[in-house]
Amino acid sequence: MTTEIEPRIQPPDPSQLDAAQRKVYDDIVAGPRGEVVGPLGVWLWRPELADRAQRLGAYARYGTSLPPVLSELAILVVARTWGSEFEWLVHKPIALAAGVPADAVEAIRTGRTPLLEDSAQSAVYAFCAALLGEHQVDDALYADAVLALGETGVVDLVGILGYYSLISMTINAFRVPPPSGAEPELASDMTLRR
Repeated sequence: MTTEIEPRIQPPDPSQLDAAQRKVYDDIVAGPRGEVVGPLGVWLWRPELADRAQRLGAYARYGTSLPPVLSELAILVVARTWGSEFEWLVHKPIALAAGVPADAVEAIRTGRTPLLEDSAQSAVYAFCAALLGEHQVDDALYADAVLALGETGVVDLVGILGYYSLISMTINAFRVPPPSGAEPELASDMTLRR
């Protein structure tokens, strides 16, 4: 049985967009996403925000120095932290296809620490869980992340966490429903551990 979430705001009707909204809408559709869904639609009410945020998002998802397996792992940690169903349901299959182990995805989903044999994946998970959960990263975790990703990779990782936190906050604040027909997978009372 699908749980329906009543959104607090609907995206503007594409046939009713003003010039600024239309430009951002067309830019999103012409880019790697190919469509305007979820929080991107909400942002269209403020095209200046939508434009800047979607460009940051295109970089965070498609342009960083991190390979997809690491960036998608980070995105799942953000989605789990915020209890963001839409983000989780969109990125879970992408993460699995990128190579995040299925047992790690399930551990994150259920609030357990994943057993990640790959040292870079382990460093990314620990860094993300600490920064999102404790709002700090100790020196040892920071050093592990730099060893795994390089300093510029850590900058990209923090950018990914920030962007997908914005996405998740938008989803949660405006009750952006999960993709049509999708069953929620995240229990709201779980937090990540590292």
